[in-house]
Amino acid sequence: MIESVSKRAFSGSSGTYNVHALELAAARVRTQKGLSIKVFFLDDTDHTFHIDKRAKGTQLLDQVYQHLELVEKDYFGLQFSENGCTPTNNKPECMRWLDHNKSVKKQLGNCEDKTLYFRVKFYVSDPSKLQEEYTRYQFYLQVRRDILELRLHLPPSTACLLASYTVQSELGDYQPDEHGPDYLSNLQLVPEQNDDMERKISELHKLHKGQLPADAEFNFLDHAKKVDMYGVELHKAKDNTNKDIQLGVTSLGLVVFLNNIRINTFSWAKIMKISFKRKQFFIQLRREPSENYDTLLGFNMETYRSSKTLWKACVEHHTFFRLHSPKVRRRFPLSLGSKFTYSGRTEFQTVEEVRQRSRLERKFVRSPSRTIMRQTMPPPALEDKGKILPAPARPPRPYDNKVTSSGAKEPRKAWEEDDNRLSDDFNDGVFLERPSEGPFSPGKVLSYVDEEPPSPTSNGLYDTPPYSGSHSPTSQIVDEGMVMIVLHPDQDGKYGFNVKGGTTKEDPISVSRVAPNTPADKCNPRLTEGDQLLMINGMDVQQSLHADVVTIIQEARVTNSGQLILTVRPNALYGVSEEYEEPPYQYVPVSGELHNRPPSPSNALEQSILLLADGLASGALIAQYEMLHRKYPDLTCDEACKQKNVNKNRYRDISPYDNTRVVLEDCPNGDYINANYVNMPICGTEIVNKYIATQGPLQNTTEDFWQMILESGSSLIVMLTTVIERGRAKCYKYWPNVGESLPMANVTVRCDEELSDESSSFVYRNFTLIDNKSNEERVIKHMQYVAWPDHGVPNSPALFLAFTDQVREARQNQSNDASAPVVVHCSAGIGRTGVLVLMETAMCLMEAGQPVYPLGIVRSMREQRAMMIQNASQYKFVCESVHTAYTEKII
Repeated sequence: MIESVSKRAFSGSSGTYNVHALELAAARVRTQKGLSIKVFFLDDTDHTFHIDKRAKGTQLLDQVYQHLELVEKDYFGLQFSENGCTPTNNKPECMRWLDHNKSVKKQLGNCEDKTLYFRVKFYVSDPSKLQEEYTRYQFYLQVRRDILELRLHLPPSTACLLASYTVQSELGDYQPDEHGPDYLSNLQLVPEQNDDMERKISELHKLHKGQLPADAEFNFLDHAKKVDMYGVELHKAKDNTNKDIQLGVTSLGLVVFLNNIRINTFSWAKIMKISFKRKQFFIQLRREPSENYDTLLGFNMETYRSSKTLWKACVEHHTFFRLHSPKVRRRFPLSLGSKFTYSGRTEFQTVEEVRQRSRLERKFVRSPSRTIMRQTMPPPALEDKGKILPAPARPPRPYDNKVTSSGAKEPRKAWEEDDNRLSDDFNDGVFLERPSEGPFSPGKVLSYVDEEPPSPTSNGLYDTPPYSGSHSPTSQIVDEGMVMIVLHPDQDGKYGFNVKGGTTKEDPISVSRVAPNTPADKCNPRLTEGDQLLMINGMDVQQSLHADVVTIIQEARVTNSGQLILTVRPNALYGVSEEYEEPPYQYVPVSGELHNRPPSPSNALEQSILLLADGLASGALIAQYEMLHRKYPDLTCDEACKQKNVNKNRYRDISPYDNTRVVLEDCPNGDYINANYVNMPICGTEIVNKYIATQGPLQNTTEDFWQMILESGSSLIVMLTTVIERGRAKCYKYWPNVGESLPMANVTVRCDEELSDESSSFVYRNFTLIDNKSNEERVIKHMQYVAWPDHGVPNSPALFLAFTDQVREARQNQSNDASAPVVVHCSAGIGRTGVLVLMETAMCLMEAGQPVYPLGIVRSMREQRAMMIQNASQYKFVCESVHTAYTEKII
């Protein structure tokens, strides 16, 4: 060490660099010119980011995305509050999304606590659109948080099912020697958790054997997406009657809720304009061909700020989900109103970019679920033993936390049996899924279109085979908006995708399911659920039936080395379905015997109810429903198609069969009305329940409707719709107000009374029908179910069963003739109408001690009026209602 240095040593050619002083100065500059922003993530971690004082939102967002290594980043955003509230308070009007193009400092203002929250901003309509496993994991964390923070309201059965997937992801397979009776008691899985729910979650957890964390999370999202409030932030509002409602924005459009129950949906395709002025929010709907006016709906919001927040959410969601690219802002120096536009990328752009790039092969660590630890557990129970006991040890699994996105084994679905015996019995293994809702968790039974037809004595089920690297699919763009994909089968002869549609020549064929790690999944761009098939091996299939397309694909395996050339239109290019999406059930013939069926009782009714429960639980009942004829081709509807009658039909594609249609005898407007006689005999008795199933009257068919009531002798009308639903006329108000009369050529109708029940679910009216020629009077009872959501089903069977029971009682008390038909209508006269007819028929059968087979009842109804019970969700609901009526001894 140099003890002494002369001054000369520092003179001449020498230099000094003051490191410490410069570090302090730089720190002072960073403090003065930079911002430190703390971001809380969905896994309960946080990180502080440093940005320039003048930085815009996009710079902070890029740092966050880079920190997480997110690829599909455009679904996410950062939220902050101006008044210190957090996302857990369920008040969207006090939360703001960080704008890409605005200064971070200006957006955050002068608040000292510069804290933001990383959240999902745009909830994907289907998790299969997300290509990255890590993206799905982030969505899983968000939806789980939504449930625990009461933003996503679930029926108890759905909550238990989703919780069981969380347990599978956290704890792995159920192990009897490790998981004792109370192994879920210290985990907060669902709101208001109790012992009964924990038992149900545990039973469902046992059924998820073999699922990796990634599988469980995918199934979690696949079921969560079907819940009405999935991805919806509710904004408080009032309708034109000053009733409290909630408005939310989704990928499909604007949704209206009443007490957390969806009552209306205005799809983007039907909305022309969205605007706000002060505290009022407006939507203008597209004019229908039959209308000569525009429909403008207004809602009163709580504040100007909440009105603008909802408007901005609509702008962003419409742009993200419906447009190919964001709208270019046009600058007008004197323009009025808000200049806000969405500036990020759209879903189409995100999907296209990810499709064109190779998949990211990486590992990521799943964080332990600290948020589900129950905080309210009293310590004395643990202190009794003197110490806190750790959870039972279990052997480590290589996939507990670290997961390789592309190298993991194929996902296997819930309820899959890991049993060699099954592999011997069923060549292709087992591949089952169950949807989330209802007490039975009924599900989809899936097969692939390129699978051999199943034999009548075994389940035709398919286990996803591994992808064969020897067959490398290639794709190319063949035209704007169309893609050509070349596939070769794997070593098991599978392409790995399903198709749906083709029920008629006008019904397009599209991809309904793509199995992971199969040739269909490895395409570049990837074949995706919703892609429309245009050509197969050069053959145009745009007007082909489903069975023909399946045959073409199966034949391709044995010709030309199995090469399958598909010309498809990607789903991102032709938009989102405008109507309610039915559960995508796929039919697979099932043998008559179901596994693990309890011993058959001697009572035929009890046995039929057991079969009903088994069918709901396995999904077979729904699958068989999907195979029924919606309309019998040998039954004509010629009268409905005549030029003079076309305008009497509410819907072009719903017409009455000629052989069972109601023929009017003395109507000034002709003998046609869109209505059918539907007779339902009750086996074992001489009872025949007679109905007239008809559409909701139009203004120009009101007189025809009352003429039908007069001629049929009916004194009971059951109405299963409201006059306006989802902003559209569903039925004309064909009756007068209380105390008033409606005179017509042959009849006069007077409204004597109108009453509502305590729940405001039903409205009862008494009419007097006067025959103008004979002056004879008849009392008509009118029963209206007003709480049934359009394109949906009631939330619970209880109210529906009560209403059906009242219909049965009213039928027996008809003033003129107990055998006269009951007139039942909704809007089209097929969906909700069919549900009521089936339910009343089932109740009569149970009362007579006869077995109930809903599928046979549907078949009998459709032989008399086409398409009765319109979709699978309605059929599932009425089957659950039948089971509830029996098990709770309502009959």
